[in-house]
Amino acid sequence: MRRVLAVRLDSLGDVVMAGPAVRAIAAHAEPYLLTGPRGSGAARLLPEVRHTYEWDCPWIGNPAPEATPRHLHRLERLVSDIAPDEAVIFTSFHQSPLPLALELRLCGVPRITALSEDYPGSLLDVRMTSRELPWATHEVDRALGIAAAAGFTLPADDDGLPALVPQHRSGLRPDGPYVVVHPGADAPARSWPAENAAALVELLAAAGLRVLVTGGPDERALTARVAGSRGIDLGGRTGLPGLVDVLAGASVVVAGNTGPAHLAAAVRTPVVSLFAPVVPAEVWRPRGAPSVLLGDQEAPCAGTRARICPVPGHPCLAGVRAEQVVEAVQDLITAQTGAVA
Repeated sequence: MRRVLAVRLDSLGDVVMAGPAVRAIAAHAEPYLLTGPRGSGAARLLPEVRHTYEWDCPWIGNPAPEATPRHLHRLERLVSDIAPDEAVIFTSFHQSPLPLALELRLCGVPRITALSEDYPGSLLDVRMTSRELPWATHEVDRALGIAAAAGFTLPADDDGLPALVPQHRSGLRPDGPYVVVHPGADAPARSWPAENAAALVELLAAAGLRVLVTGGPDERALTARVAGSRGIDLGGRTGLPGLVDVLAGASVVVAGNTGPAHLAAAVRTPVVSLFAPVVPAEVWRPRGAPSVLLGDQEAPCAGTRARICPVPGHPCLAGVRAEQVVEAVQDLITAQTGAVA
């Protein structure tokens, strides 16, 4: 079977949203998925993927590793071990595939497909541009479009939605229904203020809902503050497979525009998305489960791609009240069960 190197070198959510495109490749060939370190955990949970590799990309990683000859040689060794018949490079609209295409070409990869606004010369065999995939195209559709240009399309019975395969039961799910609140984000500009999240936990608990607060090992102070005395603090306790299990069992997940929102949607858990408009929601909002999007999408920070909010007071998300989120949570629960929480 043909070996196809599928590449998505950034974060958890990016890899999750490239999942349907990787399934399209798997319908015709054997995919070998190369991701960055922040996306590798999600890669191992994608259906139809048996071969995963990790490399920290100097022109995509943030923070980026130094582009030394030794670091680039590691990529060359990975590609040599895989010996792909072709490669499909998945990028967002603001990323260039050409540095990687050059490396792959030097490694002898005979056919390369990618989206590039810049003239690719001899680096790409199949080139997509914004004429075929406009800037406002959702990331899932963008990746599917790139895969289709390479000749890989989904089977007729595939819904084209992101999907993950939970690996094990974490033992952290409580008995009965619960809501997950994930207050952190990779970029501070995408985070709902901690005091708002803490107020939400109090209100959800007062409404009779059990609340789990999740976060990574470096977010324990944040999750403890948000959980307070009424939430269950899982900060630093889950690991990625455990987090996916906890998200899969939730009635609703409340999160910003960050990886766990996409993980939740990929296991079909409804999401209240506290979405800062530093990147466009039509491109990055969760897909795969019902969602409610909150946040001022017309705020002055819109489209800036800022990691730290450039507007004093963080108005796009600070203005979202905990009561609004409670209402969104209850609406999503009602839509699922027909019963008011």
